[in-house]
Amino acid sequence: MLLLLTWVVVIVTALVLYLRQAYGSLRRDGINHLPTVPFFGNIFWVMFQKEHFVDLIMKITNAFPDDKIVGNYDMMTPILIIRDLEMLKRITVKDFEHFIDRRSFTTELDPMFGRGLLLLHGDEWKAMRSTMSPAFTSSKIRLMVPFMEEVCLEMVKVLKQRIKDSGTSYYDMECKEVMTRYANDVIASCAFGLKVESLTRDSEFYVHSKSITKFTFWRFMKFMFYRLLPSVAGMLQLSLVSQKTTDYFTNVVLGTMKDREKNKIVRNDMINILMEVKKGQLTHEKEGKDADAGFATVEESHVGKKQHNYEWTDTDLVAQAALFLFAGFDTISTAMSFILYELAINPDVQDRLVQEIREYDAKNNGKIDYNSIQSMTYLDMVVSEGMRLWPPAPFMDRICVNDYNIGRPNKEATKDLIIRKGQCVVIPAYTLHRNPEYFPNPSKFDPERFSHENRDKIVPFTYLPFGLGPRNCIGSRFALCEVKVMLYLLLRDLKLTTCDKTCIPARLSKNGFEMLLFGGAWVRLSVRTE
Repeated sequence: MLLLLTWVVVIVTALVLYLRQAYGSLRRDGINHLPTVPFFGNIFWVMFQKEHFVDLIMKITNAFPDDKIVGNYDMMTPILIIRDLEMLKRITVKDFEHFIDRRSFTTELDPMFGRGLLLLHGDEWKAMRSTMSPAFTSSKIRLMVPFMEEVCLEMVKVLKQRIKDSGTSYYDMECKEVMTRYANDVIASCAFGLKVESLTRDSEFYVHSKSITKFTFWRFMKFMFYRLLPSVAGMLQLSLVSQKTTDYFTNVVLGTMKDREKNKIVRNDMINILMEVKKGQLTHEKEGKDADAGFATVEESHVGKKQHNYEWTDTDLVAQAALFLFAGFDTISTAMSFILYELAINPDVQDRLVQEIREYDAKNNGKIDYNSIQSMTYLDMVVSEGMRLWPPAPFMDRICVNDYNIGRPNKEATKDLIIRKGQCVVIPAYTLHRNPEYFPNPSKFDPERFSHENRDKIVPFTYLPFGLGPRNCIGSRFALCEVKVMLYLLLRDLKLTTCDKTCIPARLSKNGFEMLLFGGAWVRLSVRTE
């Protein structure tokens, strides 16, 4: 009995010392953080869906308002949250080479994610980024507008039919559900060359797309297991995507390419671009005057414009197509659902936007094209503000690849902070976007922040819906165009108002990581008669 008690004391003492050592690293570096829960760090309530991750980050930054850098423990892993704008600039732009990588959540053994641009590291990422960047220029996106228009017109037709079938003059729509299906069909058409009509049925493409992006409990557990024990996860060959889904998209991409080569079919979509990439026929081109797709657009850096010879495998091709789906399916549908929600609860903004849409519609005889979409000032203001208030990527991470002296993290620090190789830093976009110092009355949906008179007042590095620096979102032009086409065609025919289910005031669901309104983003649709 005494021996057993001795072992218990030894084990408990060792565990306490281990936890004290593990959870003392930030303090030893002079970084302030909130109290931790053993083994869970600061994300205990997030994991059990009692707190949203962006609310946690907001709580941490608000607790230490004068600190340039604050800390957070992601279970056992110390994370640095960068609040100081000059430090943000150094990490994302000036000294980008020290923070070139992103945090991995799977291995290269997972072909649907591991070989995608999002998770590649170092020189391999540079080569892939440079090779892929010509695919997302204005000249390429403009060729996809007819595909977006076709999908959106079909969506409006379906919604009108639902209003008619309701037996009333309206239809209550959960925006996230409908926008997810719209985004799915746009990607199916623009990326894969498929017409799937997911708005009227659960197509095979939609089912597999959902399986990639849906954050289920078991996927979350795999995700956390990889974060805790990446080498073990790699040995076990844990994949975030089922083999059935991997096989489906592999067959779609490679099968479509083979069919097009055989029958000499050319369609201005992502499959065609990937075929050009594989043959080395996709080259960098000069952007014309229409290069800017809106205020939120991020520009390609010198990294993306540098020529690289990259040897493509079939796995690489499938991974880039899948990344297009992963990045565009959920994040952009989320952005669109929040913008529709804000327009429903801000009728004055909606009325002004509809007025601009009608002016352009009359000028273009009911036709829509890339140039018209990009020249609509108020439309761009609305979209820019929507992405400020509800950024599709509420935070971003970077991994330090070489030890880096960032300076003093706060006023109390007695020494400079050395960010060590392998350390993860987080860029809190959501927190910056809602900081009253940078955006007065930050919870208000106010497109006037982005008028020509006011946009120059926005402090650099405080507005980052698509990230910062060379590792920003490669598809910002495509995403903005998709959102604007949807708003143009939907609002031209349909009116948005609130209904009994509309969440007012807005509050996020506490599901952990996904940006969703509590109870759903419900609005009421009716056919415009005026």
